[in-house]
Amino acid sequence: MATASLIINSTQISQGAEAKVYKSYVHTSFDSDAKVPILLKHRFKKQYRHPSLDTSLTRARVAGEARALLRCLRSGVSVPGIRMVDATESVLGIEWIEGKSVRMLLGGGAEGEDEQVLDPDQSFDDTTDASGESVSHLDPLEEYQVTIDGVMGLIGSEIAKMHKADVIHGDLTTSNMIIRHPFAAKGPSHTKLVLIDFGLAYTSSLVEDKAVDLYVLERAFASTHPDSEPMFFAVLEAYKNGTGKDWTAVERRLEDVRLRGRKRSMVG
Repeated sequence: MATASLIINSTQISQGAEAKVYKSYVHTSFDSDAKVPILLKHRFKKQYRHPSLDTSLTRARVAGEARALLRCLRSGVSVPGIRMVDATESVLGIEWIEGKSVRMLLGGGAEGEDEQVLDPDQSFDDTTDASGESVSHLDPLEEYQVTIDGVMGLIGSEIAKMHKADVIHGDLTTSNMIIRHPFAAKGPSHTKLVLIDFGLAYTSSLVEDKAVDLYVLERAFASTHPDSEPMFFAVLEAYKNGTGKDWTAVERRLEDVRLRGRKRSMVG
């Protein structure tokens, strides 16, 4: 199916400053009658940019996001699988993840205020079961069979694997982390965290970039989740365990980044 036709037959679920997001269904390669959901991310044209520059930048960003995901997948980082890439049409298709964002599980406030959710029931935060019926309204952590400490450990471990692969996310927030629902993860022992939205990702081996990535997440925790200091400490402990000897340099640089951040806040 052509990309344009695929989008026309999809359901738009949200729109941000850079892209529109759709839920679509495609046939599986092993069963022509079966369809599986995928997420389509369409980077739309920016009218304020020269057309040729806009086309070049958009194609590069679609390809860059796909490369970052592929690098993560090859390194064992838990990210959505790539289903299609059409740089010409500025569309990236990825695996649909049934689950809730960490922000929603922790009851955090709003992140990403520039994003408009058009249909909350058709998003990564779907709360319907495999038959389409609404799940019971349990405590989110109980429903997902996870603990706060367990979630923080998953976050730190996945970021450590990502940084060891020299991938910098660029927008680490708890909205960009999904915990698979147990029914979609084949039982509680397979419940795991998935990092999403690599639109700002890039490759770098610099300790500075990795420290800034962590600092962005720390600020997101502080602004979104009350009393978040113990939670972020648990994230760093898991990150430390995952990075080993590399942690010392990252920790030292993170302190420098924090100091610069505090100075900017004081100056305004």
